[in-house]
Amino acid sequence: MPQTEAAEAPVTERTDAPVTEAVPGTHTRLRWWTELPLILLVYGAYSAGRLLARGDTSTAVEHGLAILRFEKALSLNAEHPLNRLFTREPWIGIPADFWYASLHYLVTPVLLVWLFRSHAVRYRAARTWLMTSTFIGLIGFTLLPTCPPRLLDPAHGFVDTMAHYSSWGWWGGEASAPRGLGGMTNQYAAMPSLHVGWALWCGVILWRFGGGSRLVRAAAIGYPVITTLVVMGTANHYFLDAAAGAAVMGVGLLLAPLVLRTADRCRIALGLTATDGDRADTGLVVLSEGDGGPRREDRADGAVTAVPAASPGALSPIVSAGCQTSPGERIPRQRITEPEPGAAPSEAGDGAPAAAR
Repeated sequence: MPQTEAAEAPVTERTDAPVTEAVPGTHTRLRWWTELPLILLVYGAYSAGRLLARGDTSTAVEHGLAILRFEKALSLNAEHPLNRLFTREPWIGIPADFWYASLHYLVTPVLLVWLFRSHAVRYRAARTWLMTSTFIGLIGFTLLPTCPPRLLDPAHGFVDTMAHYSSWGWWGGEASAPRGLGGMTNQYAAMPSLHVGWALWCGVILWRFGGGSRLVRAAAIGYPVITTLVVMGTANHYFLDAAAGAAVMGVGLLLAPLVLRTADRCRIALGLTATDGDRADTGLVVLSEGDGGPRREDRADGAVTAVPAASPGALSPIVSAGCQTSPGERIPRQRITEPEPGAAPSEAGDGAPAAAR
């Protein structure tokens, strides 16, 4: 039967044993007034940690030069030609500066809100992936403070395009911070590039849940690709910073299920009720309606399907050492007997449940 996505799809724990389960009772849903403070808290912790994770300037410069030397040895230093292009062509450099200074803080929250409203059963897993990756990036900022290309000695050939075109925007000469607020940011938080990491998250979300149109697919691919070119062309990140940002998102994706399970265990230990979104967004096992009651479905692609809840009375009993039958079901090669004229329905072999063997 057709199945649609909904927030009410109950999820069961994965098990290999045959089970017969009753549908849980009333659940609470994810609410925006609980999600918004959580997101603001995580973003505030990220911003504060980024600010506090200021390394020694000389150490940060050494790390930046080491990355640059490594890239040159492998012929990966695309930053120089891109930076010269952005500096020479204002029609490229100025939009790139606006892209770097704004979309990182606009597109990601907009997609989170859209996912919360339109794909509630997927929201919690996607949000957890993003937050887990962000905290991993914060560890990178702390352990490996890195001087971005724009802050290296001019002899290395880089121009800070945001300082170069500062008269066109709200930023000054200190990264993308508004004028006068440069001291509120850590300019050595370059490794990994979460501009690229968050853009990759947005691309995956658009690709998976954006509807599949050509325009959406193009945006899903183009947004992270253009962001990667922008962070290098504006001399805010090295190519390896961008690669590390993508790697961090991959690690966060792998760890997100573990984080979700840990959060659920903590919620159970505290006696809190799980939400529908908590139950549905793991994407592994769901209950669906079939002949004789609900059955377990394993979805390899992680898709969550909503199914009508069956009443406890609709569950078929387990009989004869685990052999389960339902009305109208026949055992293979069972002989069918035609009912005699005038026979009661209970005497009809066709409509009666098959005997368990």
